[in-house]
Amino acid sequence: MSNLPNRTVFFISDGTGITAETLGHSLLAQFPDARFRQVRIPFVDDLDKAIECASHIRDAFVTDGTRPIVFSTLVNPKMVEALHKADALFLELFDRFIGPLESELGQRSTHAVGRFHGIADSNDYKNRIEAINFAMAHDDGISSDGELAEADVILVGVSRSGKTPTSLYLAMQFGVKAANYPLIPEDFERNKLPGELHRYRSKLFGLTIAPERLSQIRQERRPNSRYASHDNCTYEIDAAQKLMRRENIRWLDSTTKSIEEISATILQTVRLNKPAY
Repeated sequence: MSNLPNRTVFFISDGTGITAETLGHSLLAQFPDARFRQVRIPFVDDLDKAIECASHIRDAFVTDGTRPIVFSTLVNPKMVEALHKADALFLELFDRFIGPLESELGQRSTHAVGRFHGIADSNDYKNRIEAINFAMAHDDGISSDGELAEADVILVGVSRSGKTPTSLYLAMQFGVKAANYPLIPEDFERNKLPGELHRYRSKLFGLTIAPERLSQIRQERRPNSRYASHDNCTYEIDAAQKLMRRENIRWLDSTTKSIEEISATILQTVRLNKPAY
């Protein structure tokens, strides 16, 4: 165990804080021996809230005995100044990029608070909502032939291999309409894909997983069942992989991959040029 002291890390934003937290986590992951206590403070959209944040930062300094680390996406100068009244390592994520962009584009940034607060009115937002509804309506093989035609990608794999969370992540982050279809013992006995999937071969992407991990996941759902047994998991995974190889379906082992990594691979492999929101 690390002998380094606990250090509080703040993610502070005038919006949801997702940007600050995502980049902050990527950076902190480079220091696996350090120990962090993470505090998310979203919607810091006025001066009083910024002053209150500074107070929390000072309290953390006293508690930990070491300076907190602050990832911030605040853009209002007065709020940033109020935040800096506390003693911490401040990493102003927007500030590091806005200056160079202003120079390159030859114009000033608005430095406005919450520029994405109105995103609910945008087409991108509506596309994401439609994609989320599509993923939920076409989960676990609940799709007709005609409905599959609307899918951007169709995930296949054994039950509990990560299809549903990946489908929802693709929808929420990229507006991708992802259906998912379980490969079941009946498919392995027939030794071929369910009939309706053949028409959409170019949209298929497979997920597999290590038998040990699959058994562990299934035990939480159905303890001591044949469904969760290691032997059955090994059989299903082996049969699914053979089926995917024979049908020339692109696939990925999800065992040690994050949803972000899985989704990035799918987007690249299926050539879905979708922007992240």
